[in-house]
Amino acid sequence: MTDTDRPSPSSGSRPGSRLAAAWSSLGGDPDLLARVTTVERSGALPARLPVRETARACVGACALAAAELGARRAGPARRGRHPGPGVLAVRVDDGAVAAAFVSERHLLVDGRAPVSFAPLSRFWRTADGWVRTHANYPHHRARLLAALGTSDDPEAVAAVLAGRPAAEVEETVYAAGGLAVALRTPAAWAAHAQAAAVARRPLVERGRLDSAPARVLAPVDRDPLLPAAGLRVLDLTRVVAGPVATRTLALLGADVLRLDPPGLPELPDQHTDTGFGKRSALLDLPAGRDTFEELLAAADVVVTGYRPGALDRLGLGAEALAERRPGVVVAQLSAWGAYGPWAGRRGFDSLVQAATGIAVSEGSAGRPGVLPAQALDHGTGYLLAAAVLRALTEQAEEGGSRFVRLALARTAAWLLEGTAPTRAPGDDRTAAAPGPASASASAPGADVSAGGSADDRLAETDSALGRLRYARSPVSFTDGPRDWARPPGPWGTDPARWNADPAR
Repeated sequence: MTDTDRPSPSSGSRPGSRLAAAWSSLGGDPDLLARVTTVERSGALPARLPVRETARACVGACALAAAELGARRAGPARRGRHPGPGVLAVRVDDGAVAAAFVSERHLLVDGRAPVSFAPLSRFWRTADGWVRTHANYPHHRARLLAALGTSDDPEAVAAVLAGRPAAEVEETVYAAGGLAVALRTPAAWAAHAQAAAVARRPLVERGRLDSAPARVLAPVDRDPLLPAAGLRVLDLTRVVAGPVATRTLALLGADVLRLDPPGLPELPDQHTDTGFGKRSALLDLPAGRDTFEELLAAADVVVTGYRPGALDRLGLGAEALAERRPGVVVAQLSAWGAYGPWAGRRGFDSLVQAATGIAVSEGSAGRPGVLPAQALDHGTGYLLAAAVLRALTEQAEEGGSRFVRLALARTAAWLLEGTAPTRAPGDDRTAAAPGPASASASAPGADVSAGGSADDRLAETDSALGRLRYARSPVSFTDGPRDWARPPGPWGTDPARWNADPAR
């Protein structure tokens, strides 16, 4: 492995720099890119696509946004600390980034490794190609099986799918509320109406919702420097990308309260991995509307990760939230984007990889492949946190309620930018015999390097869930936090209320 410690160039010195592109999409000052130094490790997140560079850019942009907001809020320096209002230095280590992008694989709960992917979440051969299913959640598994009219025996599922066209499976399963996506080449996805809708949008959508007065941010100490200290974040997200974003805001000092509907439990290990620094409460939004409105009235940020339109029906769209809580930052995340024919569809990282051509680009020997991490989820999560931090900085300068919006499919398009077209896996049905085809690299036991030994990038702590081993956050800047203030707790066991009198 080659390790290289070097400054990150500005957008002017390397127009194709992914960090520069991410920072530009966030509306950041290009001169601040000089504050970023990277430690490049050639063995981290190996892939045909520029996964390592993209992951580095997402984390670097997030750390720079944190350092920028921290510089605005930094109080007088303590003895032995350097004073000054300048943005502090950011350091992005590929090894730390790689470890964090596979944090679910590093997690141990009392020595037990979690199970990330269920047996029916995988690629399957169809009559004319491949389809990718997602059935980690019990309700999605039940809908998939009902749509296919078969038992949960993998051999029975394989037999049914082998006799049906991939596009037909995609539509049939979706109509039943399940999750299945036909494998597409990059060219086939580029010709799809959803790809066209995504391509018309920037990597990070940003906007101002009203003319609320400028945000007044109280000074914070620098030991450690917590740019989001005293800010209250309502976390209405699930799975990976949204929780990674709010986990990052919690690291930076925010009081993050995650709300989940009582009848829709999260996968326990997934919740543990992404729950550091947060509290977790249950709230039925329609029935508990008064409680939600009390929480909203004191919230600074609302992060949503449900399908576009799902929360709008409850009056929880960006404009409606800003109307009731002027000055709020609303961060919205989706799989396919808030526009186009697939805007209302459910989706996950693995499905977006299959649909957009990533799985073809990473495939070989007539079989689809996967990225070395759930890089769309993790990368989009860090970009979402960065967008929130930059929105808070802009509010302090210009005022206005703000919205930011990201989509896994748009991050996928960015990852694929400038790559050579790749042919689909061939029709060698012997090589592509039914089986756990290219089981996700996020599954236990996947033989993928995360940048060498990660021992110095892991930590352990006691919690109500047991002894935890976990990956540290890769977001690093001078005087910044090294770890979360609290470990995760059991899902839904905290009260649905804010901590009293945070430092605001």
